[in-house]
Amino acid sequence: MLLRHARSLLFLPASNARAVAKVRTLPCDMVILDLEDSVPDDAKEAALDGAVAALAEGFGGRLAAVRINVEGTRWHGAEMVALKGTAADYVVLPKVEHPKQVRDVFSVAQKPVIAMVESAKGVLNAPAIAAGEGCAGLFMGVNDLRKDLGIPPSADRTGLSHAMQAVVLAARAAGIAVFDGVFNRLDDEIGLEAECAEGHRLGFDGKTLIHPGQVPVANQVFGPDVQAVADARRLVEAATGGAERFEGRMIETMHVEEAHALIARAEAVSSR
Repeated sequence: MLLRHARSLLFLPASNARAVAKVRTLPCDMVILDLEDSVPDDAKEAALDGAVAALAEGFGGRLAAVRINVEGTRWHGAEMVALKGTAADYVVLPKVEHPKQVRDVFSVAQKPVIAMVESAKGVLNAPAIAAGEGCAGLFMGVNDLRKDLGIPPSADRTGLSHAMQAVVLAARAAGIAVFDGVFNRLDDEIGLEAECAEGHRLGFDGKTLIHPGQVPVANQVFGPDVQAVADARRLVEAATGGAERFEGRMIETMHVEEAHALIARAEAVSSR
């Protein structure tokens, strides 16, 4: 599966062997083995060993990534080295504010990097980060960004809207994938669905998640609509080139390309 086709990207502690085993039964599109926030300091070395072992076993065709610890911590260097040569598809790098951070990880780990944008400086530098060597995608780090911007945790995402759109713009300009941040309220399925829908409207490819129960909602919202896919197939079949009329509207090459992209996404999802 291409990264841009991923709908649901699930974080789980690499130190939790039970969670790692369970994720192989879930319909998420990407597994993100976390070595950072969800793992206490005294368990980080064991978590790295567990991540390497889990990658060797595989995740049944799901994309696999590892979130390493931030640059400057005592674990960062060893984690980059350990992931080189593993079956990880991506390395997730937290708190990115400069393209050099991504380039350094890419150089050592020899894996494409997904950069987490979690600060005002990260948002302002997102175009350079996205276009930099080794960057394959961007994650919105909404919790840390709220703190950096001084937005109360209880507030809605209105204050984040400019930053979110700026990160989407940076990713699209660089031609890479971009994913919405996590939703913290684990028992609020209605709120999760609304936030996924908002992220979809903003242009995010999918959503990062922190609980298995969130996966079906993200898959549904970010997955191709059945009717839209059927419409796209009819459009592709009818198109003959240039501007022309199709079912009461004008279409041109751009619309055909969009239809092909939607069909490809639908086919990628159906193969999971």
